[in-house]
Amino acid sequence: MSVVIIHGSNSKEQEKLAKGGLQQNKRNWIPWIKEKLEEKEIECFTPLMPESWAPNYLKWKKEFEKITVDEESILVGTSAGGAFLVKWLGETGRKVEKLILVAPAILHGEVEDNVLREFYGFDINGDISEKIRRIVIISSSNDSEGIKQAEKIYSKALGIKPLVLENKGHFTERGMGTKEFPELLDEILKE
Repeated sequence: MSVVIIHGSNSKEQEKLAKGGLQQNKRNWIPWIKEKLEEKEIECFTPLMPESWAPNYLKWKKEFEKITVDEESILVGTSAGGAFLVKWLGETGRKVEKLILVAPAILHGEVEDNVLREFYGFDINGDISEKIRRIVIISSSNDSEGIKQAEKIYSKALGIKPLVLENKGHFTERGMGTKEFPELLDEILKE
């Protein structure tokens, strides 16, 4: 078993202001989860996806596919990372053990930005539910309305009910008030 965690995206302005200049794959709860999994001798990959401020599906796919993903893999995507994983699984038809989406994003409405439309504007392939042993959506009671709407779209398309946690914001360190995310760790380790 291995775990792959795909981070989200920020605007270029947000990237400049990022806490301590840490790269996306080294922020918030990602290092804590990686450490906890490695303590249990579970291999955990946290790739840095290219140009997260202007996510490009083909560039992210090229980076992601450097990692071996098989039927025992657990994939975790947060926000844009969740969108990427659902699009990739729908496109490739790959089987994995588990897919965990943390506050996943998707396009729902008119957007003039071609970059955003290309990355987030896709139809969810509901067939992925048949190829994944377990799918989990983790959401927060106080996330943005846009993410709450996206979670409804994913829930309906994949036929699952989200696990709603109280007051975790968009699952950033600031929103959660901590770098620890035990609820996610439990979901990763759950049989």
